[in-house]
Order: sequence, then structure tokens, then C-alpha cells
Amino acid sequence: AGRTVYGVGKISDIFAGRGIGEKLKASDNEAQFEATLKAAALAVDGDLVFTNFIDFDQIYGHRRDVAGYAACLEAFDARLPELFATLRPGDLVILTADHGNDPTWTGTDHTRENVPVLAFGPNIEGRAAGHLRSFADVGQTLAAHLALPPLSAGMSLM
Repeated sequence: AGRTVYGVGKISDIFAGRGIGEKLKASDNEAQFEATLKAAALAVDGDLVFTNFIDFDQIYGHRRDVAGYAACLEAFDARLPELFATLRPGDLVILTADHGNDPTWTGTDHTRENVPVLAFGPNIEGRAAGHLRSFADVGQTLAAHLALPPLSAGMSLM
């Protein structure tokens, strides 16, 4: 209660609008990054900015475009300092994926490799978290960071 969830890109559609306080539509990674920066500037303590960067999946992963995927990742990485600059003490950023989509694999379906989870913020000391047991660990980490009651599954990375 009293918190806003900013759904950037297709997040509001994924969750059928449930729990989304502000919807920021954007059609590609560049527009989604801009909308994420806008939402981060609007967010106050306790808010959540939730973005789905779709180009990795829809344009490059499913189409198995290795060179395009690499260029997309490099372009995304080049913009991360802009996000870092918006962070305030107490902010947490988690970069991850909900599934693998290895562009070197055959076929067009999602792939089953483990996905990276990067968590960072101005007051967070860097360390290796090891192998997560479940994607629920990401949810538990968010719950702990936002001082919400513990969830029924997952271990916090904090």
C-alpha cells in the first residue's frame, strides 16, 4: 500500500495490468531504456520499476541472430552508466531474465541454461551470490529489500 509499480514495456500486459500503478509503453530496448530512466526519476522509496527489454528475446534470441544479439547486449551495456547515475542511496537494480534464449541453439524455442542475475546499487557491496536455487530467489530478494513480509519460496540474495 502506498507504493507504485511502474510497468515498462509489456510488463503491464504480461500481468494483465494487475498490480501495475503506472504503465509506460515502449516498443524496443532503446525506448524501454528511456522509459526506465523516466520511471526511475519518478520513483520514490518503496516503488518498483519493472522493465522487460524485449529485443533480446523477440528480435535476436528466437531468430537465433548471434551477431544481432551481441550488438544488442553491447548497446544495452553502453547505456548502463545512465541508469547508474539515476540511482539513489537505498536503490536496488536487478538485471536478469525469466528464461534462456541462446541464439546459438537450434530451433526457435526458449533454452534451458541458467540465466545471470546481477544485483547492484549505491550501497550494495559486490560479491558472488553463487548458484541460485530458484527464480523465487529474485522475488524473495525484492521482498526483503522492500521490507515486505517473507514470501513462501526463495532465499534472499541480500
